[in-house]
Amino acid sequence: MKRRESSRLNSIHGTKSKFPRLTRLLNEVKASGCCGFSDEEIFSMAVHCIDEPTIEIGKPITCGVVVNRHIELNEEEKAKQKALALKRFQDEELRKLQNRNSSSTKSLRSAKKPKAVKPQENKQPELSLFDL
Repeated sequence: MKRRESSRLNSIHGTKSKFPRLTRLLNEVKASGCCGFSDEEIFSMAVHCIDEPTIEIGKPITCGVVVNRHIELNEEEKAKQKALALKRFQDEELRKLQNRNSSSTKSLRSAKKPKAVKPQENKQPELSLFDL
């Protein structure tokens, strides 16, 4: 986008966004309430944002955009990614165990210790052989 065109769009729409059309597209996606779109749907929205000279941009949105692409990996890259995933899994499981152990030791420390039970005195007199 040319600098002059960008400043013209900013002055028309009253926004200071660096990419006003992208902001408009993200606002339109958010307003739809859908979580996924085909390439054709996004392209259609983008063309509409470009063709319409007086379209309302909306407020800038802080968000993440996920693009699904199929990536071909060679065997070496597959092995490397598998090892990396296994390492992440092991680290996460270790962290879970440590959290579980630390919370159980905290609960043991905070639990009240039972009082020592004193042996009760036997109130019955003991019988001896002579009493029988």
